[in-house]
Amino acid sequence: MTLRLPAADGGLRPYEPRTEPLTVSPGTPLTSRTVLSAAHVVADPLADASPDSPAAVDWDATLAFRRHLWSHGLGVAEAMDTAQRGMGLDWAGAAELIRRSAAEARAVGGRIACGVGTDQLTTGTLAEIRAAYEEQLAVVEEAGAQAILMASRALAAAASGPEDYLEVYGHLLRQAAEPVVLHWLGPMFDPALEGYWGSADLDAATETFLEVIAAHPDKVDGVKISLLDAGREIALRRRLPRGVRCYTGDDFHYPELIAGDEQGFSHALLGIFDPLGPLAAEAVRVLDTGNTQGFRDLLDPTVELSRHLFQAPTRFYKTGVVLLAWLAGHQSHFTMVGGLQSARSLPHLARAYELADGLGLFPDPKLAEERMRNLLALYGVNQ
Repeated sequence: MTLRLPAADGGLRPYEPRTEPLTVSPGTPLTSRTVLSAAHVVADPLADASPDSPAAVDWDATLAFRRHLWSHGLGVAEAMDTAQRGMGLDWAGAAELIRRSAAEARAVGGRIACGVGTDQLTTGTLAEIRAAYEEQLAVVEEAGAQAILMASRALAAAASGPEDYLEVYGHLLRQAAEPVVLHWLGPMFDPALEGYWGSADLDAATETFLEVIAAHPDKVDGVKISLLDAGREIALRRRLPRGVRCYTGDDFHYPELIAGDEQGFSHALLGIFDPLGPLAAEAVRVLDTGNTQGFRDLLDPTVELSRHLFQAPTRFYKTGVVLLAWLAGHQSHFTMVGGLQSARSLPHLARAYELADGLGLFPDPKLAEERMRNLLALYGVNQ
């Protein structure tokens, strides 16, 4: 049946939903690239919680989604910004998420890496910031997961220059039990991180970032770059010490960055691989055979959806991610911790549905259509 979706002119336009899904089954492990999907959390829709309350999480549904990603050969990047870290999920909730997900990963043999930050603080001295990082690092290491050292709002506010970043990160890397991933999250994802690494000049910030890595190459598994600037990422990955991976976090240019060039390629740690999981894994399996064009043929058409979900203000991309998880049947409701389901407009959500449906991302297109029809009705759009 035809759906009437919001149009750019404020009216409604007809859309014919797809009837057949793109069939992708779990396959062999990925070999040519290390690929992690940052995963969302599923809220408990029956909890009596306000936007200011601690996150009420549906643990069963949250862990089931991680099993879905692992079943397709993807790793899980846990307790990152995709899980609404700092936007509804506080440190206490993140610590519980890390412990539960790491235990689940051990049970099913899935790869997991977890975010380490300082979000138990709002502000603090450098000593307090180091201690906050240390507390979170201990939780991740005790859970048996790899650590991802995330950017810190508190450090961005407290640091007086590059030397403070060198001191804090050097301290953490010296005590890390295993090599970590360093995460450079740009201000388009979190405005509080403007000027990270001691300068708003990205060229200067890059030099400080590389100095941290060069001082401790044996403690850095890789770096995750989330600046939405493909040229800058390519230039940076060419300067990394041998053995240090570049994990793209660029949700605008990921196919070309993962495919790479004659001088190298990026691995992946991406929020867009939450809704794209099965398709992304299938594309990488094609790449594993050496078929770069086949990889691009599968993944290039997904970029329009990703650019839509991550359009400014980029930090609200999680709303579209959770919408698609609901439409795909991975959860029974469209509710988010912190009430963030209201962060995007109906036209934005409708376009996300249309693009995802066109890609065949919904295992049950009829279910997705019915749920989208219900959402439209809640907004007063009669079909």
